[in-house]
Amino acid sequence: MLLATVDHLTAQIAELDRLIGQALEQLTGPPGTGADGSTGHSAHELVERLDAIPGVGPATAQIILAEIGTDMSRFPTPEHLVSWAKLCPRTIQSGAKNTAGAAGKDNPWLKGALGEAATSAARTDTFLGARYRRIVKRRGHPKAVVEVARSMLVITWHLLNDPDTAYQDLGANWHQRHLSPARKTRDLVRQLQALGHHVTLAPATT
Repeated sequence: MLLATVDHLTAQIAELDRLIGQALEQLTGPPGTGADGSTGHSAHELVERLDAIPGVGPATAQIILAEIGTDMSRFPTPEHLVSWAKLCPRTIQSGAKNTAGAAGKDNPWLKGALGEAATSAARTDTFLGARYRRIVKRRGHPKAVVEVARSMLVITWHLLNDPDTAYQDLGANWHQRHLSPARKTRDLVRQLQALGHHVTLAPATT
């Protein structure tokens, strides 16, 4: 009886996978088309392109395509897509005072999928993983996950907007390589001062 139940559920999963694939093909259209502003790539190709992002698997890629579509002409810039997905903080104005508010609630399917992907990417030795580790020390886990999810959505916009673009990881040490010496010095001094040290800097002699 248990084996029969497993076979029944397996058949249902296979049927759902077939229906999902069929729906995605209708969404993307056959390869080479794109009169509606879409990339003209097949659903399988688009899923593979998004699957290259750390933390994003085939199922997550399917959810992203289902929720935002393939026509990026609706979003002139990545920031428009991020704002539509409610992944950017709001500014609350009260008189002359501006404060940052929560990102807002919208499309739980997309935000849930991106949140799971961001949490997975946080454990990787990649640019997104390093970005999470940099932010979590200052702002905590929830905000770090949102920032990584936002970065994923920006990457997604570029991959869908330009059919010739492929994902290339910048590397976990990208921030260190591009951090200005003055800013790096300031950050290190702050860390030492936070530990109770008095720091005096002097130029190195050559």
